[in-house]
Amino acid sequence: MNTISQSMNPTLDLKEARTEHDVHPLIKQRFSPRAFSREALTDKELHTLFEAASWAPSSMNEQPWRFRFAHRGSASFESLRATFSAGNQPWAPNAAAIIAISARTHHERNGAPNATWQFDAGLAVGNLLLQATSMGLHGHILGGFDHDSAIDLLGVDKEKEAIIGLLVLGRLGAAESLPEPYLTRERTPRSRKPVNEIASGI
Repeated sequence: MNTISQSMNPTLDLKEARTEHDVHPLIKQRFSPRAFSREALTDKELHTLFEAASWAPSSMNEQPWRFRFAHRGSASFESLRATFSAGNQPWAPNAAAIIAISARTHHERNGAPNATWQFDAGLAVGNLLLQATSMGLHGHILGGFDHDSAIDLLGVDKEKEAIIGLLVLGRLGAAESLPEPYLTRERTPRSRKPVNEIASGI
């Protein structure tokens, strides 16, 4: 039995997807919280997530994704935290770790542009998030941060690599720990477009 099924956190029931069709429980249970506990993550847990990410499919098996991580309490965490937008500052720093998601934009084998680097990296992150869900962990991807500052901080070569987002990760905390408007968002059930709006026969 996975950790998530044993949890008494009411947010899990609230956020579980109400699907039209029967999909895997991990897909139903994955969501992007804002309330995190103060419990730390181990390097072993993080490397399990990166292992899961590494087995995603990619064009020519190039595996263009790259992950750089920092634990809460470290100088690197505080430096990345400083890049967060104002809207993410009130809640995101409570996570146990920050993972910078990036990818190489050119094929390593010949230097040619890789047309699918973003797609490939997205598949890897999908693997990572489902693995996290199976371990009772949750992540929230941030687009709201100072990209230039993050690039400088991480030493990313912009000619070869691009930062896609920052992932804050940890175990769920109490929704009541959040200020508004984040508390209301945490207590709002998730929804999606009907399947017939996104898929059709041809």
